[in-house]
Amino acid sequence: MSELPQRPKAVIDAHHHVWDLANDLPWLKHERVPFRYGDYSPICRDYMPADYRADTAGWPVVASVYVEAEWAREKAAEESRWVAAVSKAEGLPSVVVAWCDFAAPEAAALLASHASVPIVRGVRHKPAATPKPVEARRGAPGSMDDPAWRDGYALLERHGLSYDLQTPWWHLEAAADLARDFPATPLIINHTGLPADRSSEALSAWRRALGKAAAQPNVAIKISGIGLPGQSWTVANNGPVIRDAIAIFGTDRAMFASNFPVDSLVGAFDTIFSGFLEATAMFPETDRGKLFHDNAKRIYRI
Repeated sequence: MSELPQRPKAVIDAHHHVWDLANDLPWLKHERVPFRYGDYSPICRDYMPADYRADTAGWPVVASVYVEAEWAREKAAEESRWVAAVSKAEGLPSVVVAWCDFAAPEAAALLASHASVPIVRGVRHKPAATPKPVEARRGAPGSMDDPAWRDGYALLERHGLSYDLQTPWWHLEAAADLARDFPATPLIINHTGLPADRSSEALSAWRRALGKAAAQPNVAIKISGIGLPGQSWTVANNGPVIRDAIAIFGTDRAMFASNFPVDSLVGAFDTIFSGFLEATAMFPETDRGKLFHDNAKRIYRI
């Protein structure tokens, strides 16, 4: 490997979590859910800003974006307020992406509650999705096509909130239509569109799906969550995915994120962020600055 470029002067981690198991997080406490990395028991422990700072030591993380951590859904309003209190006490996270089911009867009240928390910048919801591309259909209840879901989504613009979308790439055609129909709402694709299948056929379809979404100017992408189950995080595995995502979205609409502590299951923070650096070694320093810091600062209004 050739010598890496110099590390950026400042990093904004565009996607991570903190949690205290004294709160109501069923998936980390008494439940185990199917997960793309397999066994996740190593992260079923408290993970607070001090732990995050230990993991990110050596990298100039100046700000970060907390993304909802699947609290018990009836506690969603409490989650954003708890993170705001942690931020005030610890200096991190800097801003919050909260949770709301847009199709739920209480969506309007919950969005208003989130919007009243000064550091909330957006909302994440995982719309209805299928486990395989061949099963994908438009118009399912709870999907991005669902009129009730869209009625709730329309309230984001009223509150000045963005939308973090986590869905497999085979639903990005619906995401493109959503972004087109609500052009004032920034839409941020989480975890690179989840390119878990690295076959040439699947990657070609993933690139086409990203291209449809990227055609809408209000769509951006977070490059994270690209580890492979049972394998350590490597540039050999993930470099092409990183560069393809950037090529499709451009250096003004892509940003790097750790997804910690979740992605600690596949690699150390230093491994992953050094991998981002190596994968973009051929880029001008100004473009790497956008990917590591500037785009997240602008998109999440930090």
